[in-house]
Amino acid sequence: MHIIYDIILVINYIALIYMIGVTLSYLLQLIFAGGSLSKYVKYLRYADYRRYIHSENMIPVSILVPAFNEEATIVDSVKNLLNLNYPEYEVIVINDGSKDETLKMLQEAFQIVLIERPYKRSLQTKEVRAVYCSPLYANLLVVDKVNGGKADALNVGINMSRYPVFVSMDADSILEKQALIRIITPFLTDNKVIGVGGVVRIASGCVVENGDIKEVRLPKSVLGKLQTVEYLRSFFTGRIGSAEMNTLLIISGAFGSFRKDVVIEAGGYTTECIGEDMELVVKLHSAMHKAKKDYKIKFLADPICWTQPPDSLKDLYKQRKRWQIGLINTLMLHKEMFCNPKFGKIGIIGIPYYWVFEFIGPIFETCGYIVVPISWLLGIVNLQFLLIYFLFVVVFGMVLSLGSIIMESYSFHKFPGIKQVITLVLFALIDNFGYRQFNTIIRVMGAIGYRSNKHTWGSLSREKFNKD
Repeated sequence: MHIIYDIILVINYIALIYMIGVTLSYLLQLIFAGGSLSKYVKYLRYADYRRYIHSENMIPVSILVPAFNEEATIVDSVKNLLNLNYPEYEVIVINDGSKDETLKMLQEAFQIVLIERPYKRSLQTKEVRAVYCSPLYANLLVVDKVNGGKADALNVGINMSRYPVFVSMDADSILEKQALIRIITPFLTDNKVIGVGGVVRIASGCVVENGDIKEVRLPKSVLGKLQTVEYLRSFFTGRIGSAEMNTLLIISGAFGSFRKDVVIEAGGYTTECIGEDMELVVKLHSAMHKAKKDYKIKFLADPICWTQPPDSLKDLYKQRKRWQIGLINTLMLHKEMFCNPKFGKIGIIGIPYYWVFEFIGPIFETCGYIVVPISWLLGIVNLQFLLIYFLFVVVFGMVLSLGSIIMESYSFHKFPGIKQVITLVLFALIDNFGYRQFNTIIRVMGAIGYRSNKHTWGSLSREKFNKD
């Protein structure tokens, strides 16, 4: 009996140590993010992106849009991409064997016609069945291929692309008009840059007309508002902070840009990994360190992509479980990098952080939610221990969310009304009373189901923009 008591006590302390550790790491990211954002806002005061629009030195860009059963949003997304402020670019939509009306919607909206299009097969992919162009838009290309998953579709897009930099997009997302110029600028100003990520925000509730965001609004649903706070915390704390510390491991598949030659040299997207966005970035870090090449992977706070989040708990569960399985898959594929000084900060800080706090951590956190209250009821830990534990769970979680909202309001102020900001603050306060715990449990389920689901992408239901 005494041994069981000691084991339970140890579990309590492990849970508390984990919460202290994850809180301190988030606070460190918040501090670095605040400093980085302050410098970036000052830079933007003097930056004039308009001068790049007609510049002869602007890099031509290929926008890759993999699409699988995206009939609800594909037309609005493509219309949006065809109207960006950018001198020279192409939009390549890759229909990955959709079973719905995705291809038909593209045919009706853009009058695409079948063409012969030779291309270099730099990356091995599933069969390409047909290639279409539009007589209405010279820079639009539609590729129809055998289903092979998102990574395979992106590899087809890379093969088809003509330009030295490509941008990966989701088919349920739209860009702000200046977003492409802003995300490409780092490639112009620094030839060591091989990848740049941009902010992804929630489009639900926003007014969208012909693919353009006409008015920014918060989602009407509680789940949508909670995800809005979560996205702000993730991008304005996690991504910006990690980039400032040179340990960025994720560029969202919804909006990221890369040098094509470097990606091809690294082998392209890994098709057997459903977390293809994170895996590509980690693969690039690995390849560049092994080749002993100097490089930079950056993240910018203002090139903004608006995307549709899951609007039901069922879809949220599927998405977050998929994310966790993708994260674990990436860590397993690159386990040689763990605590390996040959990979610099990525091996010493970046990879271990994800192993400890993103892979194993949710198990500790979930155990803490269960074991700590029961231990207090049984008298194994005292009230002070219980309060300290939940202080780290709740209070510091609120601080991080509120800090992200404050940084967004200070820097870009995309939510124009004070009522919207107050609403976000209120949801930041309640975020830690159920929603965070729900996501943590999903991540544990992802870890449990990793081996049986690591190659399964799954599907989410889509709604038209302005549906919310």
